[in-house]
Amino acid sequence: MTQTTFDKEVYKEYIDYILEQAKNLLAIDSPSGFGAEVTSYLMEELKTMGVCAKMSTKGGVLANIPSKREDEAILFQAHCDTLGAMIHEIKGDGRLKLTNIGGMEANNAEAENVRIRTREGKVYEGTCQLINASVHVNPDYRKTERTWKNMEVVIDEDVSSKKEVEALGIMVGDYVCFDPRTKITESGYIKSRFLDDKLSAAILLGYAKYLKDRNITPDRSIYLHFTIYEEVGHGGSSPCPEEVNEVWSVDMGCVGEGLNCTEREVSIAAKDSGGPYNYEVVSRLIELAKKYDIGYAVDIYPFYGSDVEATLSAGFDVKHALIGPGVYASHGYERSHRDGVANTFRLIQAYMEDR
Repeated sequence: MTQTTFDKEVYKEYIDYILEQAKNLLAIDSPSGFGAEVTSYLMEELKTMGVCAKMSTKGGVLANIPSKREDEAILFQAHCDTLGAMIHEIKGDGRLKLTNIGGMEANNAEAENVRIRTREGKVYEGTCQLINASVHVNPDYRKTERTWKNMEVVIDEDVSSKKEVEALGIMVGDYVCFDPRTKITESGYIKSRFLDDKLSAAILLGYAKYLKDRNITPDRSIYLHFTIYEEVGHGGSSPCPEEVNEVWSVDMGCVGEGLNCTEREVSIAAKDSGGPYNYEVVSRLIELAKKYDIGYAVDIYPFYGSDVEATLSAGFDVKHALIGPGVYASHGYERSHRDGVANTFRLIQAYMEDR
């Protein structure tokens, strides 16, 4: 495939599409293991654009954009599962004790609106609060450590006992989903819980739409894997089709003290907690970012693991990489920017087209 000149108006069209898809994905509750609704949405969206996709046994979505070659393929991964919680105990006073899913931090969950999703399909609203949350009543409010043992969900129903809560159909093991509070500002900033990693999932949707709209046949087959267990460590462990020899996690780039990336750039990871990424691929990404004036940063993530590390741990013999738009306040109320989205999209495009 030869490198194409990407018209600015068409480019804007796909970034707008990505942001719209990000909003749609973020509005769907999907803490790890509770992925049926988000994957159904993905399957329908891929079908609409004419991309062949199937569900994996454990519930992820694997899409394929074929090429004329059958001996070589690349797999892009993005995860659609998020942080969240489950009911650990229904307390005697009708409040709910939680256990977190993934890296959901209690101090980031305080005073957040939640949805309780029952096994029967009912949805109840509530708020995650510090136990005894009234400042005018609790003399220890300011010095109480925010941990899950000190937090509870107050259900927005007229209940004050365990029996009354159970009568609603609420039980131990039900999912508790946190309000993402998604907002896109006029200045291009994207603020929401769970940009990690629904923003990058939307980027992969945008890239697939770009290929299909413009009838581009890639030089090697492209697989897109939307995983639903990344936040608990095994999202990318499978599937990985036999012809795949290169796998990328398209996930959030870290923004913070000691790192180079901002929300307006694409982050290229050289190393994270699992060790260094493939030297050849990382070097090529840097080369292309420079060549096409793509805003980028190279960083080392001190506390980070990705889907592709699960792929490697499962025994697949592949080159691996990790890129993504810069995201600030990871695992909290996160922030990115449409420029970071654009630069991530452009880097994928450059890598696949400048061969």
